[in-house]
Amino acid sequence: MEPVANPSMNPSEPAPQPVIQTLNLQKSYRTGFWLNKTITPLKQCSLAIYPGETFGLLGPNGAGKTTLLKVLLGIIRPTAGRGFIAGKPLGDRTIKQRLGYLPENPYFYDYLTGWEFLEFIAGLFQLPASLQRQRIPELLDLVGLDRGAAQKKQMRQYSKGMLQRVGMAQALINDPDLVFLDEPMSGLDPLGRFQIREIILSLKQRGKTIFFNSHVLSDVEVICDRIAILAQGELICQGSLDQLLGVQADAYQIKGSGGTHEALTPWLEDLEFQGGYWHGQLRKGQDLASFYGALAAMDATLLKLDRMRQSLEDYFLHQLRERGIRSSH
Repeated sequence: MEPVANPSMNPSEPAPQPVIQTLNLQKSYRTGFWLNKTITPLKQCSLAIYPGETFGLLGPNGAGKTTLLKVLLGIIRPTAGRGFIAGKPLGDRTIKQRLGYLPENPYFYDYLTGWEFLEFIAGLFQLPASLQRQRIPELLDLVGLDRGAAQKKQMRQYSKGMLQRVGMAQALINDPDLVFLDEPMSGLDPLGRFQIREIILSLKQRGKTIFFNSHVLSDVEVICDRIAILAQGELICQGSLDQLLGVQADAYQIKGSGGTHEALTPWLEDLEFQGGYWHGQLRKGQDLASFYGALAAMDATLLKLDRMRQSLEDYFLHQLRERGIRSSH
């Protein structure tokens, strides 16, 4: 599968160079007692990710997502094909300073406190002590970890969610340009997932490039500029959500406040009121501009308007079923 052009590019502007690019990347392992069997978790993988993008990689368990992430980071070497990060070949040490990485199952030195662990990681990046004193408290606040607990409590006493937060903080300690996250929502409660999602969105606003794997499709829909689906080691599709999911012309999901059920019913179907708010779908044949005028006349407020499209979960499952692949989603 060939890399796609950046869909956000203006045709009149020069095409930006991908910050991450792979060309027919493949990874194979020998297995069995006599090493006489070969498995290939990654096959002919070609993709391009552009500066400032948030790119989500989806796939069922065993699809090869973590393998691809480790190849990109230079943790393991590809069997065939090639790739580049920031113009450098995969595995080039000169770009390590610009990368941040949160593994799915990170290993921590259990008898260190969270603060001591972040100091250790900052030391690996040779951050000055003065910068560490400023950066570590900022990161603890960003990921929602209490500073006092981080200074006093050893990490062997942390919950899975607390460890995930420390992992996110260490991935950002060097203020990286590219952030790689392997299942960043893993083990988090709904509040923790929301906080991690907000962190990713804040990194996106600062122009960081983010590449992450996730099983939480609802979060991917909110966060990502583009996605790809990996199944049985092969990229089966990639593109923006609008490209992949499509939009229905003149079909809108609308949320607002004010007005009455009687006044809104001629305009909206599946209309529901809840907690002072209402939502519904614009009826076929109704004009959006006229609806705006009607809202003003009934003293109602429009809060949200989205073009309707199929959900990412439905699309994901359909793609897998077409290829006879079962998913745990």
